[in-house]
Amino acid sequence: MDFFDVLTMIGGLAFFLYGMHIMGDGLEKLSGGKLERVLEKLTKNRIMAVLLGAAVTAVIQSSSATTVMVVGFVNSGIMKLNQAIGIIMGANIGTTVTSWLLSLTAIEGSSFFMRLLKPSSFSPVLALIGIGLILFTKKDKKKNIGSILVGFAILMFGMQTMSGAVEPLKDVPEFTAILTKFSNPILGLLVGALVTAVIQSSSASVGILQALCATGAIRFSSAFPIIMGQNIGTCITAIISSIGAGRDAKRAAAVHLYFNIIGTAIFMAVFYGLNAVLDFTFLENTVDAAGIATIHTTFNIITTVILLPFGNVLEKLAVMTIKDKTSQLTAAEKDLQMLDERFLDSPGYAIMQCKEASAKMAALAADAVNMSFGLIESFDEKTADRIIEIENEVDMFEDKLGTYLVKISGKNLSPEEGHTVSMLLHSLNDFERISDHAVNILDAAKELYEKEISFSEIGLNEIRVYTDAVSEILDITMKAFDNMDKSLAVTVEPLEDVIDDLNIEIKEKHIKRLRTGACTTELGFILSDMSTSFERIADHCSNIAIYVLQADQEEMDPHNFLLQHGMEGNKDFQERYLSFKNKYRID
Repeated sequence: MDFFDVLTMIGGLAFFLYGMHIMGDGLEKLSGGKLERVLEKLTKNRIMAVLLGAAVTAVIQSSSATTVMVVGFVNSGIMKLNQAIGIIMGANIGTTVTSWLLSLTAIEGSSFFMRLLKPSSFSPVLALIGIGLILFTKKDKKKNIGSILVGFAILMFGMQTMSGAVEPLKDVPEFTAILTKFSNPILGLLVGALVTAVIQSSSASVGILQALCATGAIRFSSAFPIIMGQNIGTCITAIISSIGAGRDAKRAAAVHLYFNIIGTAIFMAVFYGLNAVLDFTFLENTVDAAGIATIHTTFNIITTVILLPFGNVLEKLAVMTIKDKTSQLTAAEKDLQMLDERFLDSPGYAIMQCKEASAKMAALAADAVNMSFGLIESFDEKTADRIIEIENEVDMFEDKLGTYLVKISGKNLSPEEGHTVSMLLHSLNDFERISDHAVNILDAAKELYEKEISFSEIGLNEIRVYTDAVSEILDITMKAFDNMDKSLAVTVEPLEDVIDDLNIEIKEKHIKRLRTGACTTELGFILSDMSTSFERIADHCSNIAIYVLQADQEEMDPHNFLLQHGMEGNKDFQERYLSFKNKYRID
């Protein structure tokens, strides 16, 4: 093996790792965060959790990615530590699928069918189809499928290149002598763990080992401990991911480590114990890529079967290692834990989390407004204090969500995902301003209370009609936002027009009462402040509704949207407007 063979091997490794990355990224985008949502919802049964963990990992081709995602789930409070154990076990089984795919490169045979099964035969076809989908289709789904096909083809090309580059090593005695040393269980285990920890992928390190099989110098006695070590080395990704995370997230990473260490210890003790008694002669036989895949799969399945009943023991061991710390989080801080940095590697799921957090923010703002309405007629200090707390929580949501969404926008997003991020970013300011207006209404109500003044019964009835209309527009807007319901969003603007009319009408009626002495100037100022806040809340609801209607468009401009679509001249719009006008009529 000369210098150029080394370069070829390095190039093959680069293609191999890059192909794995492209394929995994394409699979992740194709799922659009749905796989993670399945994991989140269906993990109460541990056996089901194992199956789900295996299935998701088999699809995204990375046990590290699955485990890191689970650490994020636990850290954000979405999933309990006990639920995560089954997924972590299943991820170890799912990652073995990659080794079976890679074993296809070792298929031999001269018949047409056998040659057709070789990756060198079908990979170019997949690459051509994939490139065609990427270049000549407009739908994101088809482009993602194209990325998966191209990634798989590059992965297989890299595998074949590595195998071809290292094949001359079979005639180098020194290389054979080095590999023989790996038959020492401890040394082989350490080498497998170290290589996997460096490249942070057990699938990749197993692939490299399968490529070395082309030399014919890898024996079962060497491959066995290396594969055991690879399962331990892959834990480094979850451990690194848990740095700076919460207590339970660290425990999830610890469970992953303990599972692999204990499983490896049991498996090796039993295997080498039996070998001492029975003398397994096959250990001196050379192993091929399929043999590597068999060892990898057998180890992970048996380890899972043995340790699955002891999941609670693993949990207790992790709890003993990572001690409890007393720390109290507010409800808003707990909600915001769902915006975990680990989810950024899965933008589709991270966006789902942002939508959920935005819905919580919207609900808080709406609650603050509705509580402030109650203070106009009956002021209460506890309610007033809660409105102030909510306003601070909404500010916190705006800050955290805005920062997180900006980070997501820096990822490689599909056009649909990009539009969703833009829509959420635009909506945050409106939610925050709605909570600000709730505080303004609170201030006006407090002024009434402290000065011991109140509106006349006629004035209060007018305000009740006004607040009922604002409560309804808030309710419609929040539901439309939560469900991305465009049919509901179109009903917001007609009601907003009715609220604008109410704002003018109530002020005019107050001026008439002022002229007759039925009301005071002081009350007029307070009414003006409240009425302005009511009208502004409706304006922000209108903005949010239009963002929902524009969710699949590049630009978001509520004013231009209304001008371009001529909603006020629309028959449906007029019918809705008249309906709301009759509903919120002031006598």
